[in-house]
Amino acid sequence: SSGINAEYGENGDSVLLHMDPSGTYLKYGAKAIGAGSEGAQATLEEQYHKSMTLDDGIKLCLNVLKQVMEEKISSTNIEVGVCRKSEEKPGKFHLLGKDAIDTLLTTL
Repeated sequence: SSGINAEYGENGDSVLLHMDPSGTYLKYGAKAIGAGSEGAQATLEEQYHKSMTLDDGIKLCLNVLKQVMEEKISSTNIEVGVCRKSEEKPGKFHLLGKDAIDTLLTTL
C-alpha cells in the first residue's frame, strides 16, 4: 500500500511526501499514484513547476486525470483536496465541493 501526505515544513515551504509500499518516504513537487500513474507522472514532471499558482496546479492535475481516466472526468468521479498556506487555519486540508470542481472543469 502507498499514500501521499501534503504538509508544510518547519520553514513554511510546502512538502509533498509519497510513501511507497516498502514504507519509504520520498519528497516530490507533484506525484501521481494508482492506475495510469506512469503516464500521469511523466506529464507532471514535464509541466509542473514550483512557481505555479494553486489554481494552475489544480488545473494541471485535472488535465492529467482527463488524459488517463477511462471514463469522462466529472465532479461525481473525482475529488480535489487542497492544503492552503494563507488561510485562517494554515495547513488545514479540505476537499473542494462539487460546484467548485464543476467550475474548474469548465476551464479545461
